[in-house]
Amino acid sequence: MREVVLDTETTGIEHKEGHRIIEIGCVEVIDRRLTGRHYHVYINPQRDIDEGAQAVHGISSEFLADKPLFADIADDFMNFITGARLVIHNAAFDVGFIDSELDRLGKGHGVVAEHCSVLDTLLMAREKHPGQRNSLDALCKRYGVDNSQRDLHGALLDAEILADVYLLMTGGQTALSLAANGKGNDDGSDSASSIRRLDPAMRAGLQVLRASEEELAGHEERLAAIEKAAGFALWKGAPAAE
Repeated sequence: MREVVLDTETTGIEHKEGHRIIEIGCVEVIDRRLTGRHYHVYINPQRDIDEGAQAVHGISSEFLADKPLFADIADDFMNFITGARLVIHNAAFDVGFIDSELDRLGKGHGVVAEHCSVLDTLLMAREKHPGQRNSLDALCKRYGVDNSQRDLHGALLDAEILADVYLLMTGGQTALSLAANGKGNDDGSDSASSIRRLDPAMRAGLQVLRASEEELAGHEERLAAIEKAAGFALWKGAPAAE
């Protein structure tokens, strides 16, 4: 079974208010083994970033000014995820944004559910750990996953961390070794180098604005409302991979 663990960063909370995706990070898992293949891109949203969102991920409009548009990367991104089961923490949020971007293109890409099934690890965690905190950071602490580099949210780092959490949560073994026939990364580099956590220096240059306690509390309240409305753990638009 091919799975793609995915995370996004955005300009704000609501895609219905015109907010856009600014970063996508994916890691590939086949038969519960990390293959070393990943997909990562920053995207120019052609709009301002909310202060609250920037406080969470630290990505500025200036940093994104020379990055590609979603239209430029849409085909490569869809080719990477099509046919896989997407593993996402709070899937309604990320899938809603991706569907909004695809709809904006008007190129017949359809919606995510027409290409992939989706497993929501937030709803899975709530079923396994009712009445407990089930944020990604809380799950890292519960399952002993190292998230020491996660000072700010970042799509690829969060996807890597979520992959570890998901494999532990669903089977107790992360199987971090490469498959014997694993391929290299999309950029042509040796796949053996991609299973380690990214060097924080690779994210240098991002403008970092620390959120106030009030901003963080408001952000958590808004996310809780979105999570409450999510509704179900496995999206049924496409058959689950077998």
